[in-house]
Amino acid sequence: MGIDITNNQQPTTNNYLKLSGLEPLIITPETNFVNVGERTNVTGSRKFLRLIKEEKYEEALDIARNQVEGGAQIIDVNMDEGMLDGAYAMTKFLNLIAAEPDISRVPVMIDSSKWEIIEAGLKVIQGKGVVNSISLKEGEEKFIEYAKKIKRYGAAVIVMAFDENGQADTYERRIEICKRSYDVLVDKVGFPAQDIIFDPNIFPVATGMEEHKLNALDFFRATKWIRENLPYAHISGGVSNVSFSFRGNDKVREAMHSAFLYHAIQNGMTMGIVNPEMLEIYDEIDPVLLEHVEDVLLNRREDATERLLDLAESFKGDFKANEKAIAEWRSGTIQERLTHSLVKGIDEFIEIDVEEARQAASKPIEVIEINLMAGMNVVGDLFGSGKMFLPQVVKSARVMKKAVAYLLPFIEAEKDGVSQSAGKILMATVKGDVHDIGKNIVSVVLACNNYEIVDLGVMVAPEKIIAAAIEHNVDIIGLSGLITPSLDEMVYLAKELDKINVQIPIMIGGATTSRAHTAVKIAPQYKATVVHVNDASRAVTVAGNLLNSDTKEKYTQDIRTEYDALREGYLNRSRDKNFLTIEQARANKLQLDWSKYTPTKPNFIGTKTVDVAIADLVDYIDWTPFFNSWELYGKYPAILTDEVVGEQATSLFADAQKMLTQLINENWLTAKGVLGIFPANTINDDDIEISQTTNNQQPTTKFLTLRQQSQKTAGAPNIALADFIAPKDSGVQDYMGCFCVTTGFGVEEKAKAFEKELDDYNSILVKALGDRLAEAFAEYLHLQVRKEIWGYASDENLSNQDLIAEKYKGIRPAPGYPACPDHLEKATLWHLLDVENVIGVKLTESMAMWPASSVSGYYFAHPESKYFGLGKIKKDQIEDYAKRRNISLEQAEKWLAPNSAD
Repeated sequence: MGIDITNNQQPTTNNYLKLSGLEPLIITPETNFVNVGERTNVTGSRKFLRLIKEEKYEEALDIARNQVEGGAQIIDVNMDEGMLDGAYAMTKFLNLIAAEPDISRVPVMIDSSKWEIIEAGLKVIQGKGVVNSISLKEGEEKFIEYAKKIKRYGAAVIVMAFDENGQADTYERRIEICKRSYDVLVDKVGFPAQDIIFDPNIFPVATGMEEHKLNALDFFRATKWIRENLPYAHISGGVSNVSFSFRGNDKVREAMHSAFLYHAIQNGMTMGIVNPEMLEIYDEIDPVLLEHVEDVLLNRREDATERLLDLAESFKGDFKANEKAIAEWRSGTIQERLTHSLVKGIDEFIEIDVEEARQAASKPIEVIEINLMAGMNVVGDLFGSGKMFLPQVVKSARVMKKAVAYLLPFIEAEKDGVSQSAGKILMATVKGDVHDIGKNIVSVVLACNNYEIVDLGVMVAPEKIIAAAIEHNVDIIGLSGLITPSLDEMVYLAKELDKINVQIPIMIGGATTSRAHTAVKIAPQYKATVVHVNDASRAVTVAGNLLNSDTKEKYTQDIRTEYDALREGYLNRSRDKNFLTIEQARANKLQLDWSKYTPTKPNFIGTKTVDVAIADLVDYIDWTPFFNSWELYGKYPAILTDEVVGEQATSLFADAQKMLTQLINENWLTAKGVLGIFPANTINDDDIEISQTTNNQQPTTKFLTLRQQSQKTAGAPNIALADFIAPKDSGVQDYMGCFCVTTGFGVEEKAKAFEKELDDYNSILVKALGDRLAEAFAEYLHLQVRKEIWGYASDENLSNQDLIAEKYKGIRPAPGYPACPDHLEKATLWHLLDVENVIGVKLTESMAMWPASSVSGYYFAHPESKYFGLGKIKKDQIEDYAKRRNISLEQAEKWLAPNSAD
């Protein structure tokens, strides 16, 4: 469910609230509720407070990281504690966050009641954050002073409903203070209205006190009034406050939070500080409990508090309402049974029910157009409102496909043609790229919403995409890419489409794509609309807006306006600010004391193949990314008991375990690996020279590394991977390893077999398991290298969780990833290890590995080696890189474009 903007003035892209970390967060009318992570708050998390007090900042960063991985779109940072130097702690923590791309990609909310702490945070915050909070409690003069400073720092602001007379505790006081605050900010300070976020105070209900009966209802009413009367302003709040009366009774608190959010969002609440672990799915709250909770929230009965308090006793512990017998749904109408089968992904009875529906219909096509689409509309609504998740939707698609397959012979016999679709969409992974899990998921979600999909598969040449788009007369072209060279393919395709005056909208998606790249690089090459789609759940909305005659013109114009502004801002930014020249960056390289370090001589030098049984890799699987690939976010194993996605995650995990057992027992997949360990030294600052012993000769190979160029805080180095290998002139003989492993042989065959059976769910599942097993193989082999093959950590004894947390000595970075985004290094690695001849893994022209379930990388053994993100690099390093690799500047720019700061 999107946020309903009910202001009299409808927002345009210029009036959207725009926040950012490394990635933008734009709050549009279609944006779902924005969840603010609450655990990096010393007043709300005893663990976080302890870590900050003990200055264990690395562990404190893990809490922030877990929040982002768990789905927080903003993280709230609060350092207000009497025994802390809040300004110091805020500054240090935010600086550390800035160096962690997986955390700093989301915006930060600087949360404090002390202005000096807020300002300390504003001085170092990365991107555009939010100040939480200011108010009129110290009078208008101070309020204006703080607001002007926040505006100057470029942040958004949360304004508490608080004035000189105290905190607003009635509907009238809430709207009076918010109106006054808004007028001061907009008229006197010139504060952008869209950057104002009101917190109209969420207070506890069901306290037994008469004056608290309207606490929730007054919040809802005030929220609605603000959205209708204070244009473009947003609403936030701390949701857990509402249930304080029921501390210790999680079941009731979860129901209260979910019901409160449901009504608050309906009235226009945009964001809030919410603990996802304390939320129940609204539609799954026990109906009796929900009635009693909503009686309290909406003040529907005089005795509402007493009744909820009495009922709450029966919900203590692990109470769960009894579900009706599984088979009861079979007694429903034919439409109810079909809808139930589609929503629950049950295909056991689908042919029986479809046949019954066909017998009752005047034409077989009507079963699709009326009965099945009615069921799929329910699936679409549930998915769009966050009440259903991707694995369920893919199972629904499997049922739908089987139903349609059963009906097709009857439709053909009557020559009724085909069902009227919502539109025809071509989907393709671009040339050179072999990854298609994300594309396939998007295809399934679109198909569930009655779009006809023309899927061209992977590594599709632009000429084939153009020809197919014209041949099939498609309404939209969907392009996917996972590796950085795919971005250049998308630019080229847009140019080619434009040359022949094709006007088909393009949807862009995939791991390496971004809204910024789409706006700056692709959109200018194409007269028709190009739009970036973040994830599967947004694809349906985007496609609908592109094809709906009522929304198309305004939507496409808004996209152009938004991308034009983004492109202009990008091109006009100060390009040299906060960057060093490559010479300056090298002068600030990581300085390790090689005189005090003796590298461990490997037990083995040279190359060798590795054979391992798939069964031996299972214990090394990191399951968290597996769930992420299905858009179920949270850490394994906690995700299995998560209140929001736990049930679906558990079901998916059970299916994965079942398939894993089968693929092992039936030998579906084969694991193949090759590794090499060689004498190595750094030369010319950023190059690593590898010595190969062959027939008493020592030919050399060079790996090229890239160096961070962003301006660092005092004392922090600009790192390159070469810094972790001893320089040749140090006289220290060092070593380096590299590897390639695959579990991909067999994946494509099984996936296609499932697709022939109309089973997208298991087709996607086997690909996801293939990817996880490949990563597990890489983890397994790295362990063997550390303990035995190289032996530099022979006494290591770590659990699987420790391995996943990378607590081992040394690193295994991969070409194409943050520390070394240069995919061309794979060609050097392939040559050094003779990968294709030895284990059969090939490189595409865009340097993607085939089979897709493959992993390659390097081994560094130095105890201070660590993973890092290269970040943006300047043109002078790209020019230097082109000379080192002996390629043209244009070629270098192509491969390094996503990391270019120019």
